[in-house]
Amino acid sequence: MSESPLLDGHQPPAADGAAAELTPPQIEVELTPAQIDLARQAAVEEAENPALVGEYLGARAEDDVAVTAQFGRPDAAYRGWAWSVTIAVLPGSEPTISEVVLLPGEDSLLAPAWLPWDQRIRPGDLGPGDLLAPIADDIRVVPAYLQSDDPAVEDVAHELGIGRVRVLSRFGREDAAARWREGEFGPDSDMAKQAPLNCVLCAFYLPLAGSLGAVSGVCGNDISPADGRVVDQMYGCGAHSEIVLAIEPSNVGNVPIDETTMDIHPRIGQDAVADVESESEAADQLEAEAEIEIVDEAEAAAEAEAVDEAVSVEAFTAESTEDLSAEAAAVASEPADGTDPERSDR
Repeated sequence: MSESPLLDGHQPPAADGAAAELTPPQIEVELTPAQIDLARQAAVEEAENPALVGEYLGARAEDDVAVTAQFGRPDAAYRGWAWSVTIAVLPGSEPTISEVVLLPGEDSLLAPAWLPWDQRIRPGDLGPGDLLAPIADDIRVVPAYLQSDDPAVEDVAHELGIGRVRVLSRFGREDAAARWREGEFGPDSDMAKQAPLNCVLCAFYLPLAGSLGAVSGVCGNDISPADGRVVDQMYGCGAHSEIVLAIEPSNVGNVPIDETTMDIHPRIGQDAVADVESESEAADQLEAEAEIEIVDEAEAAAEAEAVDEAVSVEAFTAESTEDLSAEAAAVASEPADGTDPERSDR
């Protein structure tokens, strides 16, 4: 089989390791209506729903035989994605479907690039019972038989006659010191910015052994928020051992006190108690008399009202009696036969 002319002149990768372009340039091609319908039918079968296959977007040649037709994906969740249907077109034979895939475009929403596990783990991810495998070729540690470049570590190893399998390298110590300096207990934290003094001058500051002791230590003040934590020497807080608070004098003026004289206050005795009791009894008596006067006034008012009512009834009775007497006299003066006296005189 002859080599495709699209690959003629391909050069091997450069000696410097730069990746060469392996994909040949893609050429836009025109498909017949029958080939477009064949590709659409294959996309619909893959999507299992005709509504998920959109308009025809064009076709490109993959090589001398394969051609890929693309159809849009109208689903809003797949913005920029397209159905890619690869058709094998051979002279003298019917076109056939090679594959159907859904591929993202330039503005598609994609997941982040994959990261190895050792790059995904962050501080705080490790929980009780979890095991973390060491990172291969970790530049932060070196074998213990090499000099650790830290005199304190070397002295302890020689004194005890033992050593660890691996120890922190210079890079590992510098990385730890930089992380502590940029962390919560570094000089750029809010607490440190408002502190009057730094940890390096505090009695509770316990410098680390070895080269790290030049920049970092442990706080031993139980009042400090950094108690038991590794802090940068330029960190600080309000619990510094050398803080001196200025005591301002009170604004209250001088109050003169006469200590040459004595104030005498009479003590309440039996006579005073008797006087208080007499005054209390007198007040009760006055209150009782006032209540009696109120009752007498109320009774007098009731009697006066009753008298007024009786007088009114008596006057009404007398008036009624006079009216009745007048009517009786008028009736007695009329003739017995019932004729009018004035009319009979005429």
